[in-house]
Amino acid sequence: MTCLALALLLAAGPRLHLGPPAPAQVRRVVTLAPALSEMVLALGAQERLVGVTRFDDDPRTRELPRIGGYNDPQPEAVLALRPDLALAEPAPANRGPVVTVARMGVPVEAFPLSTVADIEQAVEGIAQLLGVMPRGRALIEELEASRARARSAAAGKPRVRALLVFGLEPLVVAGTTGFAGELLADAGGDNAAAATGEKPFFRLSAEAAVHARPDVIVLCGVDAPPGRAPLPGLEKIRVARLRSTALMHPGPRLAEALDDLAAALRP
Repeated sequence: MTCLALALLLAAGPRLHLGPPAPAQVRRVVTLAPALSEMVLALGAQERLVGVTRFDDDPRTRELPRIGGYNDPQPEAVLALRPDLALAEPAPANRGPVVTVARMGVPVEAFPLSTVADIEQAVEGIAQLLGVMPRGRALIEELEASRARARSAAAGKPRVRALLVFGLEPLVVAGTTGFAGELLADAGGDNAAAATGEKPFFRLSAEAAVHARPDVIVLCGVDAPPGRAPLPGLEKIRVARLRSTALMHPGPRLAEALDDLAAALRP
């Protein structure tokens, strides 16, 4: 299973603050998830970002120090960057290192990113912490406008039954209640796994995948083994791959993720 798939399965909990209060003016920020880095960048605060994870792929983070991964951030590496604030996404797998960062005296703000509403609240919260609220509100308005355009473009077209696959061993798919399922609906897709589970992301058996009868299997950040269909029993089903990593980073690139999904549904 990919690191992202494990994180998606484990992510839970409301917004949390750990450690000492954040200063009134935050000048140095370390992010413990790529989506949070992209929020800081989209808010126009690139010069304040001083450390990111090894999974960050935005070109603007290329020269920044890496502080470990999503599930295994290195507290000493975070502390060495002298941040005013660390931004995290709460998950059982990273709880220990995140708590250690806070105990070492770094203010930590942790935002769940399971749904579109969570993501928008994270953008708003980070904008408030950075003192750039107008830009935060503008980002949220842009995202909602993109969703409205996608729904309008899909209106009147046949719905496409799609299985969004985020992990293959074991099989991890998107449900209807998380951001991926919400965006799939916006783009004109019906979630083939809807009758199997209502969680944002969950494990699915191969038998249940066959019974789901998808029109298309959309691979999200994973690749099928060379020369093999991604799912046994569904060898004749069309397979699509997303054009970018936007759907794997639940943040300000969700408009791009919508375009990727629309292209995957109707090539």
